[in-house]
Amino acid sequence: MVTSGNSERIEILSAEGVGRTLSRLASQVLECVGEVEQLLLLGIPTRGVQLSAVLARFLQEQSGQAIAQGTLDPTFHRDDLERVAMRPVQATELPVSVEGRDVLLVDDVIFTGRTVRAALEAIQAWGRPRRVMLLVMVDRGHRELPIQPDFCGRSVPTRRTETIELRLLDIDGEEGVFLRSVQAEK
Repeated sequence: MVTSGNSERIEILSAEGVGRTLSRLASQVLECVGEVEQLLLLGIPTRGVQLSAVLARFLQEQSGQAIAQGTLDPTFHRDDLERVAMRPVQATELPVSVEGRDVLLVDDVIFTGRTVRAALEAIQAWGRPRRVMLLVMVDRGHRELPIQPDFCGRSVPTRRTETIELRLLDIDGEEGVFLRSVQAEK
């Protein structure tokens, strides 16, 4: 456990654990998807985009084929913008049409389910996929909508005052999954 200021950071998954988890998730996705050529990964900003890129590498290593990968920003489809911090909108980038494809939405953490609901609505503006699946690194509970991931790296029950952080080597200089708990001032 690391303490800084008024928060604690607890390691849930080490860098090695993240690698093992992504390898397992990639295997599960490949078992589920019939034709890899029809698979399209769409990362949900912000961390889902980077996670999607890393997952695409694992999928390519295991399947021997390049995996189509893009970005889907559901910001304008959210129903809770007044309650969540607004971040800069990221462009939706689709390397291929979603029409008739197996689309795998990728996000770092699922919490209330509202981001995924917005992503499902956003994807409909781009066509009709054959199937939409959801992969998350961490499910922290507290769902407000009946949305569950098809592929989940780890379930970590949390308090509402806690957060989960996915750190990736490519952007953060470290890798792991951490639980951050903000403590009250004394």
